[in-house]
Amino acid sequence: MVDPQRVHEEAIVIDGHCDTLLQVEEGLHRYHPRPARSFWEESSSGHIDFPRLVRGGVTCQVMALYIEPQYKPAISARRTLELLDAAYRLFEESSDFVLATKSRDIVEAKQNRKVSALLSIEGGEAVEGSLSVLRSFYRLGVRAMGLTWNQRNDIADGVGEKSGSSLTEFGVALVKEMERLGMLVDVSHLSESSFWALDRVAERPYIASHSNSRALCSHPRNLDDRQIEALASKGGVIGVVFAPGFVSDDPERVSLQALVDHIDHIVKVAGIDHVGLGSDFDGYGVREGAPAVMKDVSELPLLTQELAHRGYGREDIEKILGKNWLRVYEEVIG
Repeated sequence: MVDPQRVHEEAIVIDGHCDTLLQVEEGLHRYHPRPARSFWEESSSGHIDFPRLVRGGVTCQVMALYIEPQYKPAISARRTLELLDAAYRLFEESSDFVLATKSRDIVEAKQNRKVSALLSIEGGEAVEGSLSVLRSFYRLGVRAMGLTWNQRNDIADGVGEKSGSSLTEFGVALVKEMERLGMLVDVSHLSESSFWALDRVAERPYIASHSNSRALCSHPRNLDDRQIEALASKGGVIGVVFAPGFVSDDPERVSLQALVDHIDHIVKVAGIDHVGLGSDFDGYGVREGAPAVMKDVSELPLLTQELAHRGYGREDIEKILGKNWLRVYEEVIG
C-alpha cells in the first residue's frame, strides 16, 4: 500500500506555473505602486513564499514573468527584464533557492535539499517582434514562454479573441526558433484556432502550463479532449490549474477532489504520462470563506494523499507530481 507522506517527501515535485514574482518584487511599480511581501518570510497572504515551498515539498517552482497589460506593447521587453532582475535577486539572496536551466539542475536541487526555479515568460509581447530578443532572454535563463496571454499579439490569438486567426508568419518563425534553442512552447492562453496552427507546425513537445479539462469545466482556457489528445501525441504535459474558475462551473463544488477529477479525466484521455501540476498560485484570489482547492502551496501533500486514496500507485503519483514535467524538460531544454 502506498504511503503518501513518504511518496511526497521522496518525489521530485514540480509546479508548472505561478505568478509569485509579481507579489514579491521589491520597490514601487511605475504604474501602480504597491508594497511587496517578502519571499523569505512565511506570510498569511498569497500562496507561495520560500518557507511554504519547503513545507509543500516543492523541488522546482516554475515562476512566470507575466507582462501586465499596462506594459504592452511599448515596454514589454523592459518589464520582462525588471522581473528577471527580481528573480535573480532572489537567487543571489540565498543559496537554497537556485535557477534551473537544465533538467539536471532540478535533480541536483532535490539531492541537495534545495528548491529550484525555472523561468517562463507569460506573453510573447516580451520579445517585441524580435528573435534576437528571444535569444537574449534564453541566454538570461528563460526556458519557456506562453505565446500569448488572452489578447492577440504579433504571434497569435489569445483565448479572448474570436477572429479565428492562425499563427502569424513571425509566430511560426518564433516557434521554430524556440524549438531550436530548447525552449518550451506554452499554449495555455492560446485561442483554439492558434492552438491548432501551433500543433501543425510544432515538431517537439509543447505544454499547457496551467489548464484543466473543458469536459469537466467550461472555462475557455481549459482544453477539450481533442486538444488534450493532440498535445499528448506530441509528448507534451498539461499542468492542472488550481484556480476555482477552472475547476468547476459551480463555485460551491470547487475542491481538491474536483481538481483530481480533472487529473483522472486527462489520464483517461491522454494517459498517465501527460499530466502534471500547474497551480497558478498567486495568479488568482479566493473570496474569504469560498471553497478552494487548497489554501496555499504548503498543502500540496494533501494532493498526494488524494491520489493515493483513488488508487494511484507510487510510480504514477511520482509522474503526476513531477516526473512527467522532468521528462519533457529533459527532452526539450536538456
